[in-house]
Amino acid sequence: MPRAQLALNVPDLDASVAFYSKLFGVEPAKRRPGYANFAITEPPLKLVLIEGEADQETRLDHLGVEVDSTDQVDAATDRLKGAGLATFEENDTSCCYALQDKVWVHGPGKEPWEVYVVKGDGDQMGKSAATDAGDTCCTDQPASEGTVAAAGCACGS
Repeated sequence: MPRAQLALNVPDLDASVAFYSKLFGVEPAKRRPGYANFAITEPPLKLVLIEGEADQETRLDHLGVEVDSTDQVDAATDRLKGAGLATFEENDTSCCYALQDKVWVHGPGKEPWEVYVVKGDGDQMGKSAATDAGDTCCTDQPASEGTVAAAGCACGS
């Protein structure tokens, strides 16, 4: 079932997990060091929490749409390219404790969006194969301008 994704950098992961567990009435689907995600049925939402700096307020990391198959990612890629949007594709990328295929675009305010499928679980945070500087995926460390990591990387799983 496709669902929207919201990824947030949060200053206190434990407090955020406690809050969102109460807000949505579910526990995290995945919890790893510095990372948690919720697979919420109602409303259909993948909420991703990435631990950031303790002295920063919560902020948007990236947005996404989780789909069920690589074919759906490929169809989204074709549709987005056909609409004249600049796309960036990552296939078989390990990021945020998952193996994923995805395509990235940016909105007019430079907000990063991904359409992605989770192909399997991973045991480490992972790196984005698409970053020029080799920056780590899903961290609070800045990446070079124009890289997928700077766009928020894909922390959908």
